[in-house]
Amino acid sequence: MERNTQKNGLVNLAIALVIFLAGLGVALFAGSLAGKVAGVFLGLGMLVNVISWFQMRLEENEHAEKLELDELARSRGASLFEAKDAGSFPARNAREQFEKYFVPGLTLLLLLIEGGGAWLLWQWSGKTTTGLNLTRATASLSLFGIFALVLFLIGRFSVTIARLENHRLLRPGSSFLLAGAYVCAITALGMAGVELKFPGADFWVARGLCLLLGLMALENLLTLLLEIYRPRVKGKIARPLYESRVVGIFAQPESLFTTAAQTLDYQFGFKVSETWFFQAAQRNLAALILIQFGVLILSTTVVFIGVGEKAVLEHFGRPLATLEPGPHFKWPWPIDKIYRFRTEQVQSFAVGYTIDPKTEAANVILWTVSHNKEENFLVANHASATTAEDTNETSKAQAVGLVTVSIPVQFQITNVMDWVYKNSQPEELLKTLATREVIRYLAGEDLNDILSEGRLKASDELRDRIQASVNARQLGAKINFVGLQDIHPPTAEKVAETYEKVVGAQETKLATILDAQADAIRTNALADAFSFTVTNEADAHRVQLVTSRYAEADLFTNQIPAFQAAPDVYRQRLYLQTFAEATKNARKYVLLVTNTHDVVVFDLQDKIRDDLMNLSLTNSP
Repeated sequence: MERNTQKNGLVNLAIALVIFLAGLGVALFAGSLAGKVAGVFLGLGMLVNVISWFQMRLEENEHAEKLELDELARSRGASLFEAKDAGSFPARNAREQFEKYFVPGLTLLLLLIEGGGAWLLWQWSGKTTTGLNLTRATASLSLFGIFALVLFLIGRFSVTIARLENHRLLRPGSSFLLAGAYVCAITALGMAGVELKFPGADFWVARGLCLLLGLMALENLLTLLLEIYRPRVKGKIARPLYESRVVGIFAQPESLFTTAAQTLDYQFGFKVSETWFFQAAQRNLAALILIQFGVLILSTTVVFIGVGEKAVLEHFGRPLATLEPGPHFKWPWPIDKIYRFRTEQVQSFAVGYTIDPKTEAANVILWTVSHNKEENFLVANHASATTAEDTNETSKAQAVGLVTVSIPVQFQITNVMDWVYKNSQPEELLKTLATREVIRYLAGEDLNDILSEGRLKASDELRDRIQASVNARQLGAKINFVGLQDIHPPTAEKVAETYEKVVGAQETKLATILDAQADAIRTNALADAFSFTVTNEADAHRVQLVTSRYAEADLFTNQIPAFQAAPDVYRQRLYLQTFAEATKNARKYVLLVTNTHDVVVFDLQDKIRDDLMNLSLTNSP
């Protein structure tokens, strides 16, 4: 290895170290998200340059050791034992041990830094869309531009030397320097975008660099896995394990043409890379890219506004006109920009809850089960306030309650200009206004009314209130519908269960009162009916007694003439009637013969019943 190669590696290491520290300091000074991700990339380049430079030193020492041993062998000769003694080659042993153990370990360290850095920076950058300090942005992007220029000059020189002289250990660090130049340039462009009123430029550059770090980590992982199964051929020099092909392509995109040319030559069996078309495409690549970019810019001069949409046309950031559905012409981007809005489509948002897909599809919804990610609202409890007997602080605190309400709000955009330019973030403002009106309304309404028959009235009242607030803020929107659904007590800490018990107790009380009233009505009706029956029976008995007494009196009056007419007959007839009445249940024996002397014996013992003696002999059906 030539001496100037090691010096070139040392220069690369020094430049990488200085640019890494300076770039990280500038990124922290400016608060740039992209600058901090770029600092991680520059740190990786510094680490790769340290590894490659240290390996250069080991190979240089091995080369010097070999020259010394060859000179010693020529001067004195060497025995067979000395030639095979491993202790005679300490520099070679150090280099082999470094390549066997330290290089994979350092490559694994690179993998952890790349993967962990990509993941952590992605999560961290997602918490904010911009963190760039606008007062320091100009100086920071200027410094990153200088860093890009220095890295480009040193990196391009080192990459050229490594390619021409085939220095495999110089190539990884040089590629990182050249790629670092492009990363610094992209970071400076992100800061410039923020200066040009594109606040998300720095954020999206940071996200893109995080993806680049993730791709590098994936490549390193595959390289380490393939290294385990790579066949070892004695004497064959392997590619450095820590050299990144992704960084090489990013630093030297023109190498893609060489790879593509070799692939095409192999596939077609002739020199496709030597054809006029391929040569022309390679020579005029920049022009082709510029032509495509120009066509892309020209395509932005024609815009089509869809049915049901309206668009706002901005000229250099100032509102110019409202575009109706149909084709329109405008100046190319970024001179003119359009912002589309769905004016005829009914849009909606929710107040009081956030949709949870797990519970949204539930068929049966109970008070005791949370429907979505819900919020609690304060609502008055007039019944509690009116029934309280004392006026202490405890009773006053019990005159309010909590309720959970799912309120979908549907609206349409009626004035696009007011919607876009009269207020910042109109959708969030509309949701905030709706939430405020809901809180105000529920605080003055009764809990039981809201939970029962007051929903329709509350819906209309809330729609009118939200529309009034929207008109006051000139949002340019129309509130079509405000619904109250899923109204229930909070599910936390068994509030809903307790409320159900209270409602159940009230329902039981009402049912008991209604049962008592029904029993009172039934008892009174029965008592009235019984008294009416007794009274009528008494009247009937009275009438019967009076009538029978009159009949007896009339009968006695009629018996006197009969007695006077025939006293003996009357007495005999009356006697027979009395005898027949008295003996109607007695068994009688009639003796028809009169000229005999019969002896009649009377047995006065109890006899068996007549129904048992006089059984029917007919067969039962």
